[in-house]
Amino acid sequence: MSAPATGAGATPGASPEPLKAGIGMREFIVLIAALTSIVAFSIDSMLPALPVIGDDFGLANQNDRQFVLIAFVLAFGPAQLIFGPIADRFGRKPILLGGLGFFVLASFGAAITESWWALLACRTAQGIGASAVRITTQAIVRDCFAGREMARVMSYVFTVFMLIPIVAPALGQAIVAVTDWHWLFAVLGLAGAALAAWAGMRMDETLPVSARRPLDARSIVAAFREILTNRIALGYTLAVTLFFGGLFSFIVSIQQIIEVVYGLGEWLAVIFAFSASAMAVASLGNASLVRQLGMRRISHGALISFTTLGALLLVLGLLTVPPFWLTIGLISLIMMSFGFVAGNFNALAMEPLGHVAGAASSVLGTISFTGGAVLGTLTGQAFNGTIVPLALAYFLFGAVGVAIVLITERGRLFAAQHDQDV
Repeated sequence: MSAPATGAGATPGASPEPLKAGIGMREFIVLIAALTSIVAFSIDSMLPALPVIGDDFGLANQNDRQFVLIAFVLAFGPAQLIFGPIADRFGRKPILLGGLGFFVLASFGAAITESWWALLACRTAQGIGASAVRITTQAIVRDCFAGREMARVMSYVFTVFMLIPIVAPALGQAIVAVTDWHWLFAVLGLAGAALAAWAGMRMDETLPVSARRPLDARSIVAAFREILTNRIALGYTLAVTLFFGGLFSFIVSIQQIIEVVYGLGEWLAVIFAFSASAMAVASLGNASLVRQLGMRRISHGALISFTTLGALLLVLGLLTVPPFWLTIGLISLIMMSFGFVAGNFNALAMEPLGHVAGAASSVLGTISFTGGAVLGTLTGQAFNGTIVPLALAYFLFGAVGVAIVLITERGRLFAAQHDQDV
């Protein structure tokens, strides 16, 4: 059985301090959430600027402007395969700070470019830098916590993380309203530099030298083989991949749904914030409930909710153009279900793999984010002026997710596999 905390002297039921990181729990959660949220900020702040960027570069097909988002997320996923093993060999902190530095340079590059292809190249580079940040932050959490404590901390982190989608589109909308869209990238560069300074000055290395793994092909392949052959880890990784597909489908499609289907483009920031708030509320609720109910009971119930609501939205979309309030209400409930699933599925996938946390984080992150980005890209490119592609994506991803979890749990839902606590 995994210990509930890594800190010495932790008592049962107490909230362990992340002693390895050298800072208190509150600062740890806020710092990790801020570092993680650089991914959300890099995506969500772009949404109001997409029409302006498309017009500036003379893009004939309005779906092409989605590539400002797609270039970032497609680079973000595969790069994690590189940074995980490196973080296991050299420690978390140097890779974290190096990734932030690369992100800052790419952001300022995008801020001065006047070429469409150069912009996409800078967005690709941003995604690579952000992937190093994502890998190291997740490994840092796993270094410090395990089991339900890890799920609880990840839920708090995800709650703070979800505040960014609430404010990022509004900030992006404000910037493009008063100045050039290039300033969006300058703001991202400044934010990355500030986070690098905070983490560099305040947080300690969490991976001791004695726990580091050699950086050679044999050990890396062995770690990947262990991850990919672990039924629980692989099953929940595939399931969370589908849910990230739903999230990316929402992100890529929502601006066009609001503007084209309902003609409410000027309300994008407010509408997006409403849906993001639903995810944040769910994640905060999960942090409070996971100790009592366990990860499986909560996430499996949300999985069924996600699928059922997706089916309802699909039926309505096929029959008519639903009223705006009904469409956004159902989408928000679906994304609330995502909030109860993401952190738990991710923690369940990582739970058996604490001894290879860096490599595990990279492989699981690569599969889930790259797969989710591809699924979201397909959904976004299928936009046809209706809500049907998004609704179909929700339903299909949820239904396949149910099947994968049933196989992973050998036909059982809601019940812990053993008397540990998950």
